[in-house]
Formats: sequence, structure tokens, C-alpha cells
Amino acid sequence: MILVDQTHLGRTMTGLERITLELFSAEALSPLKVRPITASGTLDLILTQQIGIPLRLATSPGAILLASGFPPSIPASWFGRRVVPYVHDCFLLTRPQDLNRRAALYMVPAFRRAVTTLPWFLVNSQTTAGELRAFARPDAEITLYRPTVRDVFAIGAEASARAATQRKVERGGKLDLIALGTVEPRKNLAAAADIVGVLRDAYGWDARLHVVGRFGWGGEADRLRERPGVVLHGYQEAEAVRALLASAHVFLSTSHDEGLGLPLLEAQYAGLPIVAPDKPVFREVLAGSGRFVDAHDPGAAAGLITQLVSRPDAFVSAAADAMGNIARWNRAAEGDHAALIERLAPWSE
Repeated sequence: MILVDQTHLGRTMTGLERITLELFSAEALSPLKVRPITASGTLDLILTQQIGIPLRLATSPGAILLASGFPPSIPASWFGRRVVPYVHDCFLLTRPQDLNRRAALYMVPAFRRAVTTLPWFLVNSQTTAGELRAFARPDAEITLYRPTVRDVFAIGAEASARAATQRKVERGGKLDLIALGTVEPRKNLAAAADIVGVLRDAYGWDARLHVVGRFGWGGEADRLRERPGVVLHGYQEAEAVRALLASAHVFLSTSHDEGLGLPLLEAQYAGLPIVAPDKPVFREVLAGSGRFVDAHDPGAAAGLITQLVSRPDAFVSAAADAMGNIARWNRAAEGDHAALIERLAPWSE
């Protein structure tokens, strides 16, 4: 029996929830037979994770649990090899300054227990695998299970190719940048606002940073509202995101770090040039299709963006690079999926 912890679903759709549906739904794991474990509300989530799931494992000795979102609870971790967490990143241990109180009190102890004691993990990137290795026991098995990247905003290759030919910029004219993700400290959107400030003040662009994502903790949204050129759109449905991507010139990420950076890949369906921090995970995800900057040097980043968009073939070239990179990534992800289905097959019988 393959149990999948989906107790965290039902909130606003963010990367964590989307990955669970992409990789751990019954459809995604077909032809394996899986049984999702769900919850309704915060109290039910806590009770199910702390009591319900361990009870299911105790009464079903042939079952294996895939912890697709939240770390498995400490009582669940007692079941050792029968509990397999999907590790999105190691920020719960490596970036405590970016955690809210709930994550620090509820998730950190469970994550620390899981990563230091369990023998098998699934991870979303080679970068996450390397970071996890520093905490895991020496004999732990770490299996890549990267998500394939879909055109979640229904932009389409043909539409993005048309948009690439239509995107034109004149020095000092309108320049729209877009960032996707929850507005919280780890995304380091203040650095993106700094870059936009330099684009406006030093390079003369009518630059705007369109931030799309739910407002998280830490007061980041309030601080960003005061910055010139920053437009906060909040959480938006796919149709609105599609329109913003289609009208943007550059996708900008300034995150302190990511376990994967899925929005960067998804934005490539729009054929956008992607500018991201020069960190291992972004080079892994974007390969040669991205442009890499030091997010703490807004002057240099603004100069690179200006140089990038001023090239005559900038947007056509970016669209071609984007489609090639998506194909590269998806080939690798499909291989991960086939290998995991084979590995899990004995528990599905």
C-alpha cells in the first residue's frame, strides 16, 4: 500500500501544493495504487500528521508513506524505511532567519528528525540532494524526482514565439519585469526593487516590477508597496498571470536561494529572458538559457538587464533558449518518474 500525505492541500495554491499534485496524485503515480491522506483545516492537519498517519502505518505493516509536502511528524519517522519524505529544500535548517514562528515551532523539529534518521529521500534537484547529504546519515539513499514542467499558464510555444517578435524596447522606454512567488523574506524581493530603482534612476527606464503571489509573513508586502516602480498583484488566477507574463520583458528572481525554482521554468513557456542569482540551483535549472547576477549588486544587475534587452535579437533568442531548456529539463524529469514508478511497484501489489 502506498500512502501519500496530502494533508497540506486545500490552501492557496503555491509551489508546495502544486508539486504534490504534479508528482504525487493518483494520476501522476499511475499505474501504482495510492491512497491519499487528506485533512480539513489546521487542527485536523495536526491531528492527522501526529496521530492519524502513525496509526495507519502501525495497523498496515505493508504500507509505505510518501511525505510529499510537510516533513513527516516525529511519530511517523519512527517507522523508518517505510517513510519517504520528498525534500523540497533544506531551508528549515539552513535559513532559520527566513522562517515564521509556525514553521520554526512545528516543522523544524520534525524535519531535523527526519533528515538525520530516515534512510530514503526523494528530492527535487541535484542542488537539494547535495544540501541534504550534509545532514543525512551516511548510508541514506537520495533519489532524484524532478517535476516535469507544464505550460500551467496556458501560454503555448506559438504564443510565446509571437510575443518574442512583438516585444520591443527603446532605451529609456517602458520596461516591465515580473517576479512570481509568495511575498516573504526568503524571496528577497527588496533586492529586485533595488534593481528596478537603478533601472529607473541611473538608466532612465520607465521600469516596473510586477510581483505576483500571495502575501506571506514578515511585512514584506508593506515595505514593497512604498518602493517606486513596484506593483503588487497578490495571488492571481492563471488567466491573469498569463496576461502579465505575455506583456513582460524580463522574468527576475532575486531569491536568497531555492530548492528548485519551478516558476523560472514555467515562465520560460512565455519565452521570457530569465535573470536569476548566480547560485548552483539556478544554474542547474536554467543551464545556458539564463542570465545570472549578484542580487546584492543592483547596479551591475541593472546594467546586465539593460544590455540584455537592448540587443536586437534579445527576445527571439530568449524564446528559443527557453524552449530548448524546457525540453532538456523534461527529458531528465521523465527519466526520474519512470525509475521511481519501478522502484515503488512492490508496495503497490
